[in-house]
Amino acid sequence: MAPTPMTVWSDAKLSAVGVEQVRRASEQIAQFHICHIFSSDLPRARETAEMIAARLNLNITFLKEFRETNNGDLAGMLKEKAKAEHPGVYWKRLNWEQPYLNGESPRQFYERIKNAWTIFKKAAEDLNGNVLLVTHGGVIDVILCCENGKIYTNKHQTYAIRNAEIICV
Repeated sequence: MAPTPMTVWSDAKLSAVGVEQVRRASEQIAQFHICHIFSSDLPRARETAEMIAARLNLNITFLKEFRETNNGDLAGMLKEKAKAEHPGVYWKRLNWEQPYLNGESPRQFYERIKNAWTIFKKAAEDLNGNVLLVTHGGVIDVILCCENGKIYTNKHQTYAIRNAEIICV
């Protein structure tokens, strides 16, 4: 049976290079005196948050709302196989309302992140101390567009986020 929309995400984990990037980033993050850690529950973000939490001796709250784009049937598929089975289906080519097969459209992704960010910011105001959100580049692109009054589009990346980059909002 085919998965229902919004249920399939990539399960990619951190590479050895990614682990080293997070180790270096966690040294910098320690200087921010973080009191609360929140994270996407997808494997790469989860591993990242767990490494940082271990260094800071903090617990993590996992939030599925901050997952990267749900690319449905393409989730976890090797690029060669995706090109053969789903030719021309690329994030930047999708129309605003056009979803991946069994996944999200750019509009659905944007609305999900925008709404989650609005709720998260309000809740974070009630917390004592600095808050860390570990999430994905596409999610951060939406958040930064929201924060800086830019129009988000899937046709190009407004904010290029490097792996394990620290962004202060």
